[in-house]
Amino acid sequence: MTWQLTHDVDEFHHHAGPHLAADPVRNTGLLTVSETVRRHGPGAYGDSGGPPPRFGWWMDGDGVTGAFLQTPPHPPLLGPLTPHQARELARALRADGAVVTGVKGPDDSGRAFADEWAGPGQWSVDVRLRLFRLGELCPPQQPPPGRARKATTADVAQAAAWMTGFAADTGSGTDTDQTSNVSRRIAYGGLYLWEVEGRPVSMAAHSPVLVGHARIAPVYTPPGSRGRGFAGAVTAAASLGALEAGARQVLLFADADDPIANRLYERLGYRPLAPYVELDFGR
Repeated sequence: MTWQLTHDVDEFHHHAGPHLAADPVRNTGLLTVSETVRRHGPGAYGDSGGPPPRFGWWMDGDGVTGAFLQTPPHPPLLGPLTPHQARELARALRADGAVVTGVKGPDDSGRAFADEWAGPGQWSVDVRLRLFRLGELCPPQQPPPGRARKATTADVAQAAAWMTGFAADTGSGTDTDQTSNVSRRIAYGGLYLWEVEGRPVSMAAHSPVLVGHARIAPVYTPPGSRGRGFAGAVTAAASLGALEAGARQVLLFADADDPIANRLYERLGYRPLAPYVELDFGR
């Protein structure tokens, strides 16, 4: 029983792909991030001149039963792991010379990894997240003024600025230019805007459909347009877009400590599934 590590995303998919596909809901982050790296190269999530992405899978007598990835400068992203697997991963990454300043993943495995890497009590919870899955989509009965539309290349600059705003608000971003990110989403038709009298006021996106599932992210409304129902309306539009693109399951992550957002998603038909965390080792 051991972790196998690689910088080769194709090798990762060869070994771990069937494991990820067997549970695309709980492995949603690993599926979408690794597929983006496959399609757009190792610099898709950061500086192409920095450390390369790292991938891994846990092998035991039953085959592959766990997986993770890291796209520097972002922290490791864990799939569902046992606490033992998470602790062993921390040891394997330290032995491999990985730079780790935090971790993201399911609550129990994330905390086990953090205890092994940083030591009990030597880390802090940055964000508590909740994974939601769409049941029956329930668009707002009284939508705000305006309409939804798919973003086009003419919207790249505006959407890139909003992506940067989203990253700043959530504390999840780097200084990476968001132009390529936005352009990719527009190319596959997954970025939606809500506009009022021809002026965009909010945006939401869905990931490409993989193994029958898609995930909504990000959802962003600039400060001057918040509190008017635009986020709910554009999220409903992006969710419908994912279903029309062939997704059988539509997911999203929400800040567990944001009751307004949680109630919004539940009104749209999303139901909570599992707790996730983003942990910081900076303390």
